[in-house]
This record gives sequence, structure tokens and C-alpha cells, in this order.
Amino acid sequence: MSDSQPSTQRPATISDVAREAGTGKTSVSRYLNGETHVLSADLRQRIESAIARLNYRPNQMARGLKRGRNRLLGMLAADLTNPYTVEVLQGVEAACHALGYMPLICHAANEVEMERRFLQLLTTYRVEGLIVNALGAEEDVLRPLRGGGIPAVLVDRTVEGFEADLIGLDNTDAIETALAHLIARGFDAIHFVVQPFEHVSSRRLREAAFRAALGGRGLPVPPTVVLDLNEPAAAAAALADLDARIDDATRRGVRAALFAANAPVALAIARHLRARFGAAWQEKAALLSIDDPEWAELIGITTIRQPTYEIGYKAVEFVHERIDGAAGDVRVALLPGELIARASTAS
Repeated sequence: MSDSQPSTQRPATISDVAREAGTGKTSVSRYLNGETHVLSADLRQRIESAIARLNYRPNQMARGLKRGRNRLLGMLAADLTNPYTVEVLQGVEAACHALGYMPLICHAANEVEMERRFLQLLTTYRVEGLIVNALGAEEDVLRPLRGGGIPAVLVDRTVEGFEADLIGLDNTDAIETALAHLIARGFDAIHFVVQPFEHVSSRRLREAAFRAALGGRGLPVPPTVVLDLNEPAAAAAALADLDARIDDATRRGVRAALFAANAPVALAIARHLRARFGAAWQEKAALLSIDDPEWAELIGITTIRQPTYEIGYKAVEFVHERIDGAAGDVRVALLPGELIARASTAS
């Protein structure tokens, strides 16, 4: 066994470990790959001691590429400022840890071009699978994944023309649950507020489900309020429209109910109503939101809580099964939400 140490100018290599342990690189490689049953107890101990003395850290990327596996999972997130995405990510990270993957997270910041660039970048990293929470990705952007044999799972949103496993909220059921709650409390002036939904399938589904459910009950279906949080002038106009609807309901002696399609919309509405009416704003308008961020409890907003952790965890399980060779038809898992009733919808 050698007492020599590798130069402090470079990290220890597998050759250094072999030299320190008095064996060959093949034996060290077998130890690192978990093939310890073919090594004697004495040799295993010498290799383990050499690794500790030299502070050797295997290059997992290089080892993975040599075996055709690198254990990298890519995740493209449309908006990491949205509590929904952060909560889904917690499930993704937990599942990656349990299944031995390293997540590589890319934040598109609600920019379609950034989304396109990150998808191209992830393919160059040779990720084994990809989880996509897309803003406006089109089929042509995702096509290289299929051509490169990279399994993909879509979270929350479909991509037209691109067939892949999907996991997300059962939006139709969530809308039905929310409307049943509002109607049971006597609300009949119910207004749906959503961010621009042309390119986001989950927003389209919620808007269509709201109109169908309200109309199916014989109730008036007001025009949808589109609240563009990225365009201040458009957002101000949408909030002014909401003000007019609230005032009209007040003149008729009823309280308007505002149904926010997600947490960012709910937060913008709550801030606006508080600025206009003060701390007692809930006496002027009811508010219900899909998504249940932590701040909703603090100000008493009724929500539909999404199973975000389960969505993220299941997405990794889906892509892991595809990586391992699972074939078959595209799978769609729509999970139920949970109504959390709070003061904002009290009658």
C-alpha cells in the first residue's frame, strides 16, 4: 500500500484509489458499482479506507454515461413564483430521492421563448426523462423528445398534438365542487376570473367547465373576466370591470362571488378589494380560489386544495416507469381536489 497522496491541485481519481488500496482499477470499479460480493472482505476494507483517506468522490455523470444512464430527470416549470409549482416540485424532489434520480429544474418564467430554449437545452443534457409544466409549448418544440427517445410526462397542462402521460387536477370535478359550495350559500351572481387562457389547457378547461356548470343549473353566465397579471393596463381594466359587477350586485341587495382560477389571480383580487374596501372587504364580495397557498388561510379565503405533492410524486413515478420500458397507451391521472371552506364565502 502506498503512502503517496495525489496532488492537492486535482481531485483523487480511481487510479489513485487503486494504488492506495494496493489493487487494480477493476476491483475499485466493482466496489463502486455495488459488486462487493465478488471482492474479499479484506479487499473491500482496503478500498473503503483508501476512498476515505483520499476523500475520493466518483464522477457520477461520467459513470452514468458509461453505463448509458445518468439518473438525470429534467423538469420544465412555467412559473416558480406560483405556489402551485413550488408545491408540485416538493413532490418531484421527494420521488427523485426515493427512486435515485437527480432533478434538473428549468424555470421558463412564463416566457414561451425561454420555454423553447430550455427544452432544447435539456435534450443536450441527455436527461433520462422529462416532466413538463408548459406555458405555451407547441408540439414541434417537444417533438425532439420523442425522436430522441426521451420519455415525457405532462403536469397540469396538455400540449396539442403531443401525446404523453398526464397528471393533474380533475378540473371539472373541482369546478362542480366549488359551484355547489357557492350556490348552497345563496350566491347567484358568480363571476369567473382567469389569466389569459388561450394557450393553457387547464385554464381553458376550468373556464369551459364553469360556464357549462353554471348554465346547466339555469343560472346566468356572466362574461369571463380575463386578468392579465403581466399587463398592468389590461389588469387595471379587468379589476375595474369586477368593481362594476360588485357594485351592481350591491345595488340589487346581494353579494357578488368571485371565482379565481388560481392563486395568483386570487391574490391580485384580494389585494384590490382590500385597497378599495379596507379590512372588511369580504362583506362586499365573496372570493373562492382553486389552489390553497399558505396565505389563503391567513386571510380566510375559501379554496379548492390541489393534491400538489401527490401530482409531483406521481409524475416522477410515471416517467420512471417509462424509462424502465413500460409501454402501453397514454395514461391520464386526474386527482380530486379538496374544498377548504373559510370566511370569504360565509353567507
